[in-house]
This record gives sequence, structure tokens and C-alpha cells, in this order.
Amino acid sequence: MNNIDISIIAIYIILTISLGIWVSKKASKGLDSYFLGGKSIKWYYLGLSNGSGMFDVSGTAWMVGILFLYGVKSFMFMWLWPIWNQIFVMMFLAVWIRRSNIMTGSEWILTRFGDKKAGRASHMIVAVFAIIAAIGFIAYFFEGVGKFMTIILPWDLAWQMGESVLLNSEQSYALIIIFLTTIYTIKGGMFSVVATEVLQYGIMVIAGILVAGYAFYSISDAEINNVITAEWRNVFFDWELETHWSGKFQAFNDLIDSEGFKMFGAFIGMTLFKGFFASIAGPTPSFDMQRILSTKTVKEAAYMSGFTNLILFIPRYLLIGGVVVIALVTLSPEMITNPSLNGGDLEVLLPKVINFHIPVGIKGLLLAGLLAAFMSTFSAFVNAGPAYIVNDIYKKYFKPNASDKHYIKASHIASLSLVALGVFMGFFADSINSLTLWITSALFGGYVAANFLKWIWWRFNGWGYFWGMFSGLVVASFQFMLDQNKGNLSEDTLLYDLSHQHAIYLFPIIFIISLLGSFLGTYLTKPTPMDTLKSFYKTVRPWGWWSPVYKELLKEDFSIKKNTDFWKDMLNCAIGIVWQSSMIILPIYFVIRDYPKAIISLVVFLITSVILKYTWLDRVKKIND
Repeated sequence: MNNIDISIIAIYIILTISLGIWVSKKASKGLDSYFLGGKSIKWYYLGLSNGSGMFDVSGTAWMVGILFLYGVKSFMFMWLWPIWNQIFVMMFLAVWIRRSNIMTGSEWILTRFGDKKAGRASHMIVAVFAIIAAIGFIAYFFEGVGKFMTIILPWDLAWQMGESVLLNSEQSYALIIIFLTTIYTIKGGMFSVVATEVLQYGIMVIAGILVAGYAFYSISDAEINNVITAEWRNVFFDWELETHWSGKFQAFNDLIDSEGFKMFGAFIGMTLFKGFFASIAGPTPSFDMQRILSTKTVKEAAYMSGFTNLILFIPRYLLIGGVVVIALVTLSPEMITNPSLNGGDLEVLLPKVINFHIPVGIKGLLLAGLLAAFMSTFSAFVNAGPAYIVNDIYKKYFKPNASDKHYIKASHIASLSLVALGVFMGFFADSINSLTLWITSALFGGYVAANFLKWIWWRFNGWGYFWGMFSGLVVASFQFMLDQNKGNLSEDTLLYDLSHQHAIYLFPIIFIISLLGSFLGTYLTKPTPMDTLKSFYKTVRPWGWWSPVYKELLKEDFSIKKNTDFWKDMLNCAIGIVWQSSMIILPIYFVIRDYPKAIISLVVFLITSVILKYTWLDRVKKIND
């Protein structure tokens, strides 16, 4: 790599760490200051931070691979997460969550189920889930950044003792980057995380624009059209995927057939089924929820969530689309003719394009941008996860009356422990894709049922929540162990068949078992005390089956109005999903030079933006905190 590129990366790292440490002095005032920035940070900075945290390098490498292989309709693979839970948060959930005025998602549960035995059981299971999820994501980042840096950087950092390899080069690079990020994250808490993420977002936007610009400059329309087909450009789909690649690239058609998504209609149906319930369940207890709780007011929580959607997708997909265009023209022939690339490891496309096909200067900025993507997401999780260890477990159950200084020190220890466990798990992960599918389809699958019911059903209680979450986590863990050991299972057995199913298709099983645990736990135990339910409903004001609670409240206050906005919110969510999708496919069509479809995408974006101005933004402005 050229010295100019190395200098750009070095300057970026020094600037980020210096800024994080300089801002860190604000985080020493207490847990609220350390984990939520004292609820004093402006909503648009939190929105930039939130968007930056979602712009991760492992996810970007995965999206480059699926866009390369499946074409424009691959944006629907993002529904695995599902990304449009951000739309549900924007439309109504951010308001509901922020009204609680607490520190963590686990602490929020106590406002719903009370602080008795049942409430504490539900409170503990959320804290455990948040910690497991944080460890899983750290492992996911460890795997992704190591693979990325090894292909990009020329130095072999493997550590050997005799013939034994103690650390391979991927692991060494990952450990170095994680160490540098952990320094300022632990020291500065939310203030350092947000300050550095705003800087990192700016670098990522510049990188995306430069890569898209370079793709325009270096690759002609004819070269693009010589590789991609009409079906590759087509955003619509039938029940079964049509042929995406021309005859000379038949190997890519074969790869699509082997991936397990050939029945694309069934796959999309499953993501929609999961996505609806997962989105109403709300954000998982991680950095997204933490940003909502960090806003100054309820109104600003809604603004922040909407702003996150607006600023995230276009620059991210300019970068992804630019990289894919370069890969289509420069790497497609190589991948067909080179036997070493026929394994279908599309996760290496991003680093290979950067390594061999991006010019000096732009390469350094792009690498700094992708490093920023990694560091921002990683730091967000490292800041969010320990809040559950310190605030929801250590402070609540072990040392409730310690000093702020003591809790800050405990937060530092919790952060280091969380990073160590995540890195340890990362050593045993075989690919980014396996971790992605486990987190999105299995682990989060166990989260959905109980968290869906907590909003909409008054009778659902703390024990129902606990057993719903616990049963989901048990099944999710079982699924993960099956996936990791599928090579050791005998063919023609149920376990073998289950282990070779894509995790998204196992979601209904996890969901039903979790739902069964929720109902049994609820009906076999006493309801939540009515005073707790009345306090929750009066504060949060959700829609759903709350009539008994609402009638009790009417006896005390006739001015209380029932929330009847379900259909308005669902209509806004449907419009919002189209709005979000237009921001993804617009830059893709733009970089592949399909201008008619780019213009249609732009028109859809503008129309949906105008509609949401009247149906969402004007309603938010009327919210009284």
C-alpha cells in the first residue's frame, strides 16, 4: 500500500482516538452521563451517531457480496435484520420508549411488569439477552474486520511458536483495531462514542461519494451492460428466481442455486412474517435503544429516529454500489477462471476491489471510511452492553449505594470483560455469514414473541415475558449448536435436516415455541398489579388490547384518551418502508447508469417524503412531552 494511503489511515486513527479521549472528561459525572450522555446531546448528533453505528464493515462486505450476485433485488436480503424496524421505531416506538425516562431496555421492563419477583425475572432475562447479543456482535465484528484487514494490508502479523500458529494474521489485525477502539470507548462512554461517530460518519460519506465517482470515471456504460442482465437490474421477482447471469457467467447462476434462496418468494414471505412481529417488538436492548433513551425529549427521540433513516442509506449504497460496479467489470472474469475463487466466498469482494482497483488517495480515504464503519459500530456495542451489567445487575442486586466513581470504574471493567468474551467467541466463528444468520434469525428470533406481546396485551405479565424469552433463547442456542456441528451429523436424520436449513426458515419454530412459553407463563401465574399497568399505560400510551386498564384509569381521570392510532401507524410504516427502499435502490440504479429507474426511485422518494411530512412529521410536532 502506498505511503499516502498509510498516512491517511494513520491520521484518521490518531484523530479519532484524540477526539474520543479529549471528550471523555464529560463522562465522569455518573452512570447517566457515562451511558446516556446526561441526556444533553442534540438529537441530530445522536442520529448521525446512530446511522454511523449501523454502517458496519462486516455488514457492508456482506451486502457487496449479495448485491454482486443477486442484483438490485438483493436489498430485500436486508429484511433479514429486518432493517425496516427502524421505520416502526421512527413512526411510534421511539415515542413509547422515550416516555419511560430510564437508562436501559432492561430497566424499562420494570416499568411494564413492576419491581416484584415476576418483574425482576423479566428484567434479568433482558439484561442477559443484551449481554449475549453484545458478545455475539463483537464476535461478528472480530471476524469481519480481521478478514478485511488481512486482504488489504501487506504485512503478515501471524504469531508462531515453532510450527504452531498462536494467532493468524486475521486475528492479529482484529485484535489491534479492537484494542484501539476500546481505549476511547471505555474512557469516554457515550460522549466519546457520539463525538467520534459523527466524525466517522463524515469520513464514510466522503468515501462513498469518492468510490461512486471513481466508478463513473473509470468504467463505461458499455462495460457494465456487457456483464449485468435485465434480470439483475429488476427489482421485482416471481416465486422462483429467474436466471441472473448470462451464459459465460454460469458459475454465478450455479452459486445462486446452491445458496438456498432460489425460491425467492418463500424467502421474502418469511422475512415479511418475521419482520412485522420483530419490528413491533421494538429495538433490541443495544445501541439503537440507547440512542433513543439519550435524547432530551420524547419529540426529539422521534426526530432522531427519522433522521437516522434519512442519512444512512444513500451514502452507504453509493459506496456499496460503486464497489460492486468495479467488481462486476474487473473481478467477474477472474472469479470464473481462477479456481481459488470458485468457492463463492463473496465476502472478500470488497477488500479485493480496494486492494487492486482503487487508486492511491481514494484507497486511503476508503479504508479510513471502512475502518470508521467498524470502529463506530463496535464502540456503540461496547458502550451499550456494559450498561446492562452495571446498571441492571451490579448496581441493582449487589451494590446499590456506591459512589458514581465506583460505578464508572465498574463500567470500565464490564466493558473490558465484554470485549474479551466477544473476541474469544470470534476465534471460533467460521464466517461472517454464519454469525449474521445466527444473530438475525436465531438469537433475535427468540426475542420477538415476548417483546411483541409486551406492547399490545395488558394481561401479559413478567413470568410470561421471562418464559417466552427463555424458551426462545434456548431454542436459538440449540439451533446455533446444530449449525456449528452439522458436519458431524448423520444424513437422513431430523437433526441433520434441521442443521442444513437456513436460519430464517427456522424462525417460525422459534417464534411458536417462544409464544407458547409466553402464554403458559402468563396464564399459569397472577396478572401484573393493576397499579403498575395503569402507570405504564398512562405514561407510554400504546395501542392494543388495554381496555380493562383504560377503564380503570377512566374512573380516576376522564380526560385520558385511548390510543386509536394503530391503522394510522401501520399506514405510515408501509409508506415508510417504500420510502426507505427507495433510498437504497436509488444509488444502486444511479451507479449502474440505469437512469430511467433511478429517476423513478427519486420520484418515489420525493412523493413518500412529502406524504410523511403530513402524516408523520406534523403529528410529531404536536407531541407534548
